[in-house]
Amino acid sequence: MSEHSDEHLLEMFRDENRKYKGFSAIVEQYKVRLYWHIRKIVVVHEDADDVLQNTFEKAWKGLSGFRQESALSTWLYRIATNEAVSFLNQKRQKGFAHLDNPDSVLLATLQDDAYFSGDQIQLQLQKAILNLPDKQRIVFNMKYFDEMKYEEMSAILNTSVGALKASYHHAVSRIKIYLESVSI
Repeated sequence: MSEHSDEHLLEMFRDENRKYKGFSAIVEQYKVRLYWHIRKIVVVHEDADDVLQNTFEKAWKGLSGFRQESALSTWLYRIATNEAVSFLNQKRQKGFAHLDNPDSVLLATLQDDAYFSGDQIQLQLQKAILNLPDKQRIVFNMKYFDEMKYEEMSAILNTSVGALKASYHHAVSRIKIYLESVSI
């Protein structure tokens, strides 16, 4: 399927005769990118699938009121990010309440993940990333892996460009320290 402009996708969605087809086209165009964005936050494949489904459910409910003050992709990423962070917070409160370090469960999950096909260096990098606070981890993933510009990240995360640059810098420093401390 070829890429459609946001305007074309929204035009299809707003046409009552093509509403479902328009939404299907939106899902088709953004599902892979959003899945990997979410997956980098929640780590587990099944959880990423659940959060992606929740993201598109929220998008379906809110799309009629979407005023195009930002790009459609920005709006969808914002929903996906919020859903992923909320999912992690709920998981920490419910399932990990008895643990001193709930993120250690995410690290163990990564090592046992049948979908992770990286070598030892990639595994160490992912461990370093998982040791970051959520905000730094999200900013690092968006900048490093998704190659997003700070301005786009600012719109998605509702944070100033300066704060994002600082978060990214701190994340890179922490990752470097972590990688230097482990022998690969």
